[in-house]
Amino acid sequence: MRVVVAGCGRVGSGLATTLAERGDVVSVIDKDPRAFERLAEDFGGQTVEGIAFDRDALEQAGVARADALVAVTGGDNSNVVAARIARETYKVPRVVARIHDPRRAAIYEELGVVTVATVGWTLGKIRDHLEHLPLKEEATFGRGEVSLLRLELPQHLVDRTVAQLEGGSGIRVAGITRRGGAFVPEAATVLAEGDVVRVTVERDARHRLDALLGEELVQ
Repeated sequence: MRVVVAGCGRVGSGLATTLAERGDVVSVIDKDPRAFERLAEDFGGQTVEGIAFDRDALEQAGVARADALVAVTGGDNSNVVAARIARETYKVPRVVARIHDPRRAAIYEELGVVTVATVGWTLGKIRDHLEHLPLKEEATFGRGEVSLLRLELPQHLVDRTVAQLEGGSGIRVAGITRRGGAFVPEAATVLAEGDVVRVTVERDARHRLDALLGEELVQ
């Protein structure tokens, strides 16, 4: 996996070192070259001196080919701008931004930027997001026969219809959050980049949803 880490503070350096040690291709951006001293002595990734949301710095770090970008500078605005540029301009599949203000974090989550707050925040949570599909179980019903799932729409499902996502019995789209607003879609509704989709899934149909989401890995 190719990962760009914007910010080489305690968390960014720790994450970059961990990812590089497991064999990922890692690039780290920071405006202060002394910050790179926090990286492990045997760090084998790339370091780029520059501002996190500067496109020249991002391109030098390989954002156009990246599988993920994690923005963990000391500023909320810098993190959000870097994350949105990565997602909207370079179509990076997985994007995470650290946001100190939980109220702002909730807003950006609905815009499709995965956020991590400083309270209760860990490196493990970021690694989990990078390694797994953006699917979260929010509730179960009965004896677990039906689940309500929150899906951050992956790039390969953009421009498909709700009917194509449902694909028959056992999967239903209950609602879509788009640009801060929410609505109940119809079968012909076209899914858009940045959508957060709530899906109800019967236990026996979960494998079909997993297979559909897994298409991204073989494209």
